[in-house]
Amino acid sequence: HVQLVESGGGSVEPGGSLKLSCAARGYTYDTYCMGWFRQAPGREREGIATLFTDDGITRYATSVSGRFTFSQDNTTNSLYHLQMNSLKPDDTAMYYCAAGPDRGGGCTWSGYNDWGQGTQVTVS
Repeated sequence: HVQLVESGGGSVEPGGSLKLSCAARGYTYDTYCMGWFRQAPGREREGIATLFTDDGITRYATSVSGRFTFSQDNTTNSLYHLQMNSLKPDDTAMYYCAAGPDRGGGCTWSGYNDWGQGTQVTVS
């Protein structure tokens, strides 16, 4: 299994920015999908961004498109970042990093086997 550790959460005012990081180790796949998900109290878990490690293609949920950027670290391949700009109160949630095998056809919001413990983001 891939071990995932998130960091970078915190509190920020509306309109502010945060950068989340996800450190991954123990890869068992040749190529895989990385994902960021979030869950607010009383709401279902929401997939917000994916990244395919084979080609770096990213995908975003409508709710964060244009504001969030998912990337792989330039110097450490096992480190991933989620840059979050123009944050809104609705972005308040626990944010989770996830990894899953390449099942063909690109990354979707399902099929993730490994999850981090999460990092809290509060916008108020």
